[in-house]
Amino acid sequence: MSKIRIKNFGPIKDGYLENDGWLDIKKVSVFIGNQGSGKSTVAKLISSFMWLEKAIIRGDINNPVSHQGFIDLIEFHRLQNYLETNTEIEYEGATYHLKLVGNPNSIKKSIEARLLNDKSIKLPKIMYVPAERNFLSSIENINKVSNLIVGSLQNYSVEFRNAQLSNKSKAVELPISGTKVVYDPKDAQNYLLFGKKRLKLTEGSSGFHSIVPLFWVTKYLIEFIKQGEKNLLELLSTDQTIRRNQELKELNLSGLDVKTLKKGEKKINEKYVCKYFVNIVEEPEQNLFPNSQRLLLNSLLSFNNGNNMLIMTTHSPYIINFLTLAVEANNLKPRADTNELKSKLNEIVPLNSTVDGNDLVVYQLNEDNGQITKLKTYKGLPSDENYLNEGLAESNNLFSDLLDIEDLCP
Repeated sequence: MSKIRIKNFGPIKDGYLENDGWLDIKKVSVFIGNQGSGKSTVAKLISSFMWLEKAIIRGDINNPVSHQGFIDLIEFHRLQNYLETNTEIEYEGATYHLKLVGNPNSIKKSIEARLLNDKSIKLPKIMYVPAERNFLSSIENINKVSNLIVGSLQNYSVEFRNAQLSNKSKAVELPISGTKVVYDPKDAQNYLLFGKKRLKLTEGSSGFHSIVPLFWVTKYLIEFIKQGEKNLLELLSTDQTIRRNQELKELNLSGLDVKTLKKGEKKINEKYVCKYFVNIVEEPEQNLFPNSQRLLLNSLLSFNNGNNMLIMTTHSPYIINFLTLAVEANNLKPRADTNELKSKLNEIVPLNSTVDGNDLVVYQLNEDNGQITKLKTYKGLPSDENYLNEGLAESNNLFSDLLDIEDLCP
């Protein structure tokens, strides 16, 4: 299990007060809190350090990472101005322990990487899904404005384009409203299909602008990592191909027996091939009706099999409540021993979208003190005593106050 520790970085001050400050990154990790509390900051740092660990493994970046290298890393997510003299960041993955180091009186920091394990390496395909993804659906040809897009949205636009090209003229079923999306190469347009009716995506509702790039890119990347080692090796960059070939050449000149050579080749290939998918999603609920939020969440959870991971930031109490359903459904799944019970359970939560309570963690971020707390659970179920439900309760209390005023009015 990966984990991260953050202090004094942007809105994050004391950070997580338990577990010596370490946040466990589980199979499903969720961050909730008010605007400016640091939800996206934590998610972006997780994305950055996961990517950095992979880059060091592959040899894309040298260890240690210079101050400018660290700035370039976080500038990708527009976090460069969050750095302070007393900033503390550590990340521990399966292969490396990464730590921000430097003079405590200076803002200049570098990153040291300490090897934890080199016996078995599994690289992730990491995708950060920015809240600005709607922009990609609202313009007719993303290529015309690609030079105006920077950072994570630019990276996401590339994968969105790849998703389009991999499904030329082939309709992709969306998880809501029985709707499909298709890319027509004849006019380079995305179309929504409602039965026999066809509508340009740019003319669709804001909900479709949000869900299409999120679902389409997720589906594409899940299929991408399933291609097999041979195909994935052919897609390496020129630099990565040169480094891999050099490593294989040195291995073959080492005079090892055939069996040891094959093990060595396997170990080298592990450094270059992604084996699982990490989907980091900002506000999956964006512009969606509650029922559509549920259907989208279930589809994201259905992709989250094997070693895949789903990390989300959210303002939606429905997302937390639907995750509770997914955990409870997982608890009931072994006991649903007839086809009838399985069918009934599947209608509520698809059987491939259930979540083991041990694989779920929800963190709450406080914008007033910059602290992070873990949401309590009951038998693995997320507590309903959370910031999002408190917001709903507050509206009920305010309505009650209005009724009190009404009683006093003549």
